[in-house]
Amino acid sequence: MPSEPKGRAGSLLVDNIGELVTNEAGAGEGGPLGLRRRVALLVEAGEVVWVGPAADAPAADRRIDADGAAVLPGFVDSHAHLVFAGDRGTEFAARMAGQPYTGGGIRTTVGATRSATDGQLRATVRRLHDEALRQGTTTIEIKSGYGLTVADEARSVRIAAEVTEETTFLGAHVVPTEYADRPDEYVGLVCGPMLAAAAPYARWIDVFCERGAFDADHARAILTCGQAAGLGVRVHANQLGPGPGVRLGVELGAASVDHCTHLDDADVDALAASEGSTVATLLPGAEFSTRSPYPDARRLLDAGVTVALATDCNPGSSYTSSMPFCVALAVREMRMTPAEAVWAATAGGARALRRTDVGVLRPGARADLMILDAPSHLHLAYRPGVPLIRQVLRNGVPR
Repeated sequence: MPSEPKGRAGSLLVDNIGELVTNEAGAGEGGPLGLRRRVALLVEAGEVVWVGPAADAPAADRRIDADGAAVLPGFVDSHAHLVFAGDRGTEFAARMAGQPYTGGGIRTTVGATRSATDGQLRATVRRLHDEALRQGTTTIEIKSGYGLTVADEARSVRIAAEVTEETTFLGAHVVPTEYADRPDEYVGLVCGPMLAAAAPYARWIDVFCERGAFDADHARAILTCGQAAGLGVRVHANQLGPGPGVRLGVELGAASVDHCTHLDDADVDALAASEGSTVATLLPGAEFSTRSPYPDARRLLDAGVTVALATDCNPGSSYTSSMPFCVALAVREMRMTPAEAVWAATAGGARALRRTDVGVLRPGARADLMILDAPSHLHLAYRPGVPLIRQVLRNGVPR
């Protein structure tokens, strides 16, 4: 708990850190996490301003004693769908009984979302946002995609923007029922009035480039329109089977291609050739909830691809807001080491959002961090399902 003031008005010292994950290459013990031992860090005006040996810690106005625990950057969840209404628990139960996942349930959520009030959607977004924050997520991307009308997509992105700066227009989630026989006409709507209405509230544009959703030609048209409107590119790619999404994303300079469950050698080569410009964001909660094959993270990492982890929090295929759960799944099911998984859930997510101020703990970075009830980052995978997040700071403020 914070102590009595002792100097440097307005500053906060997080002291007695047993293990600090900095994510600075070459720092501390080296490796991807840049581990440092027995250190402290000083926060002023929401930023980290000093990191060093605990014995040399400067005076500060307030102090938090980490009591030898591990301190990590806040998780960066770069793929989430929080603006929705309704419940699809029955669909989940059917999948657990053997029914395959096809993505068709998205339209069920579309109907419920269109019927919901702004207040109801806002309450769901804030509930899930706060739920994620309690589990260490300090930066989260939120997509639209369950409205699929001009008004509903615009309000979805607007409501998302109330809690995060990382908002994504996903009008091209699926073709809604009323346009089932007129997909070209729906693409025109997305590229025209819908994009114009949503873009003022969005940073990114995304497309579900998948069988049963949007093919490569439609996806390219939508993404290039988004780029012309000043939005960055993200792509749902290669989740349900092999397809063109990954290579299309790399071609268009996407910040991330997400899911990456079914990849061929050309997909992996394209991602590797991007030299980290396009991140492969893996979403193991979706595989857990759909009983689908997990992505082969080891194959991507060994090829030199930059990998991120995210929750894909949504009511149908991955209703979890827990990044610790996804870290544990990545280690157990996707052949990632604990260090690789923690990096992917923090610095990797920041790369997927093209952010340099989050996902790291160094002077100049935003003071987003979590203190574990554990001595090491290893415990996030070693003790799955255990509530290990003791305290979260966002912008240097305890939450």
